[in-house]
Amino acid sequence: MRPVTVLVADDEEMVREALVDALQQHAEVRVVAVAVDAAEAVQQARQLRPDVAILDVRMPAGGGPEAARGIRLHSPGTRIIAHSAFDDVETCNAMLAAGAHEYVVKGAGMRRILRSVLGSADGHVA
Repeated sequence: MRPVTVLVADDEEMVREALVDALQQHAEVRVVAVAVDAAEAVQQARQLRPDVAILDVRMPAGGGPEAARGIRLHSPGTRIIAHSAFDDVETCNAMLAAGAHEYVVKGAGMRRILRSVLGSADGHVA
């Protein structure tokens, strides 16, 4: 079985690096790209067509909603996980309306994120 390919997009370097480091500890996951804003996330997804994209909701160049819409357009097979410090209904609904398949609050823990990545790649919501 091939590893699940993942794009990580977050404007905060520490968050981005922590996600990448933690995900790469698992043989069933391969991080293929990182992005610091929505435009770069869309470009990377268009080029690499990852199985899963983890998108920060509030990042430059349009944020998670803009990235989600662009990824859905250019890489429709990519499952999108919104990742945010904000857990309000409006933010969650905006990401889901833009094409996110799942919403995970920052601080939920790596076990939860890994479960979301693997489940999303299989078409399930964790």
